[in-house]
Amino acid sequence: MRHRILLSLLVAAALASPISATGEPTDGPKARFEDDLVSRLEGNWSLTRKIRGTEVRNRVTARWVLKHQFLQVQMLDLSEPPTYEAIILIGYIHSAKQYVAHWTDTFGGKFSAMGVGTRSDDSIEFRFEYPDGPFFNTFTWNADAKQWVFRMESQEQDGSRRLFAIDTLTREQ
Repeated sequence: MRHRILLSLLVAAALASPISATGEPTDGPKARFEDDLVSRLEGNWSLTRKIRGTEVRNRVTARWVLKHQFLQVQMLDLSEPPTYEAIILIGYIHSAKQYVAHWTDTFGGKFSAMGVGTRSDDSIEFRFEYPDGPFFNTFTWNADAKQWVFRMESQEQDGSRRLFAIDTLTREQ
């Protein structure tokens, strides 16, 4: 009887744990999204966007939300009144070892999307699927400059990519 109770308690503890038997975090409300690269984005940033021959400025604030499951990145255009605002939730699917980015902005629900990303060194390339084809947003940390660069590209019919915009984020003092 004692062995059954002990076994039941061990099974219950294992199921409740955010760590798998291999020591890897699992998905669910008790897991935390801990990432050395994404954590560098936390804080306040000045963003300069080069898009279609013009340059615009945004203020970016990034903070952990939803019990450290997502990093919420809020972009706000500095023009008066603001013409663009976005809220991005960056998370991680432990079981698939993939990043996710839920992108919502002033273009509305039709253009909101979830991108799936993979990390390579100090970059995460997110791929968003849209009706007119995939769109890529690659977040790259430049340690020497202490800046983030977000490179946005659409994919042409022949598979080549076309630059849409480049965002450079510099930490606010």
